[in-house]
Amino acid sequence: MLAMGSEEWELYPSSFIGAQVIDYGPISGDMDDDQSGDLAVSLDAVLPDDLLEKVLSFLPVASVIRSGSVCKRWHEIVHARRQTWRKMVPQKPWYFMFTCSEEAVSGFAYDPSLRKWYGFDFPCIEKTTWSISSSSGLVCLMDSDDRSRIIVCNPITKDWKRLVDAPGGKSADYSALAISVSRTSHQYMVAVARCNQVPSEYYQWEFTIHLYESEINTWVSPFTELLIGWRGGDECVICDGVLYYLVYSTGVLVNNNEHRHCLLMYDLSTRPTHTSLMSMAIPVPCPLTCGRLMNLNERLVLVGGIGKQDRPGIIKGIGIWELRNKEWHEVARMPHKFFQGFGEFDDVFASCGADDLIYIQSYGSPALLTFELNQKLWKWSLKSPVTKRFPLQLFTGFSFEPRLDIAS
Repeated sequence: MLAMGSEEWELYPSSFIGAQVIDYGPISGDMDDDQSGDLAVSLDAVLPDDLLEKVLSFLPVASVIRSGSVCKRWHEIVHARRQTWRKMVPQKPWYFMFTCSEEAVSGFAYDPSLRKWYGFDFPCIEKTTWSISSSSGLVCLMDSDDRSRIIVCNPITKDWKRLVDAPGGKSADYSALAISVSRTSHQYMVAVARCNQVPSEYYQWEFTIHLYESEINTWVSPFTELLIGWRGGDECVICDGVLYYLVYSTGVLVNNNEHRHCLLMYDLSTRPTHTSLMSMAIPVPCPLTCGRLMNLNERLVLVGGIGKQDRPGIIKGIGIWELRNKEWHEVARMPHKFFQGFGEFDDVFASCGADDLIYIQSYGSPALLTFELNQKLWKWSLKSPVTKRFPLQLFTGFSFEPRLDIAS
């Protein structure tokens, strides 16, 4: 990592694989008598590989990457021994923040462990409109112009793979993407939930689930249901072997107490084909905007803007809920001082999370707020190096777990 002349953030190289390797020569054995008492001992020479790997495994990912530039031996350990990092101390999820535009995607990644920002070129993303999901070190991307084109990558090692084309064609009225990675086998499943309006039927929508398994490199389409009065959206997540999907009412609501959003659940282990998910739908806890589903250590968490009673589309705060036994339990509400801290809050925001950490960011501001679920602690990140250059500039982002031991 190269310092950028600021204590607040550093540059993360776009590809650490090509980092410069310094070849330190051996310590000379010829020493003056006056210096015989000051024998220099190289740590690199003393520690065997397994102990050096153990020491490095306790470091944050950013420090491990930096250590790969020390010498050839360290470079070999950092970059060529993926099995070593399976025993690495768990890392808090990073947050990648970038500007919404039609240009190539580049931005900054926030490391909450070291409280630093790194300049970061994210692999594979071509447009900011792509759908994104992450799990256990891998990030899954779906092309917004070609919904059959899906890529899985490790943003730290830059390893990536394009999957075989997803079924259902290149376009859909609504598509949602989710990935779930096994921490033991590193095999993964990708889910694509598509929803298309039935021609000439405003209230009827065809909902289909497509699943990809990395172990067999194949897509299957185990479920289809006709939704009446409800349509799908762009939000789903896999949690504890279940695919959760948010749907939205297409009917005219008589009063504000009626539910505008519901949660569908599909069991990925049994994969039922002849059932109605809508008949078992769970209403969201209150009128929401920008509802986002998250898997936090196999706990399903919902983050959303709480709508005003008389104007549900305008939010008065942000809430966090957890689903337990098919019932929502409120975890926290954002304190008003943090809600005000976003400044020009335009009722549209991004949120995501992993492990026990939730990130919240307004689309109109580069300010980033974190919430630690277990400690129920709200905290601003270190000031972002991203600056707002014009009034209508928008920002967004997503989180991912930094890992060296997993490949696509």
